[in-house]
Amino acid sequence: MTKTPDMTKMMQDMMGSFPMDNDAMKNAFKTQAAMAEKLSKVAIEAAEKSTEITSKWVKDTLAKSVDLTKAKTDPADYTKAATDFASVSAEMAAENMAAFAEVAKKVQMETVELMLAAGKDLTEETTAAVKKATADTTAAVKKASAAAK
Repeated sequence: MTKTPDMTKMMQDMMGSFPMDNDAMKNAFKTQAAMAEKLSKVAIEAAEKSTEITSKWVKDTLAKSVDLTKAKTDPADYTKAATDFASVSAEMAAENMAAFAEVAKKVQMETVELMLAAGKDLTEETTAAVKKATADTTAAVKKASAAAK
């Protein structure tokens, strides 16, 4: 019978042959988690504001539709009520679209600020990692040179 190879041992040996800085991995995870938290906050705030705008728009529309649904004695009054409602609805639509545009603009600005800050942090972390790797490599080369003499 054939024996199944121990894949766990093989994976440990393979991963052990790749040098990896566990602190760098932890820091990368923490940085990513913090960034995700900040972006989620921006998205949730935008959703809350959008919901408020939508709710207000619906309430205002319903309030304006009361005049539209009232019984009238003169048929021309129905036309006037419909015209007034259409005019008010168009005005409310323009106002609410502008409010949605402000929310989108704020989300865009906050996201760009977060991305720029993340890029700056990433650059600083990368520079520090490269300096550390250079120092470690230099020390290893010096140690190897000293041992070879």
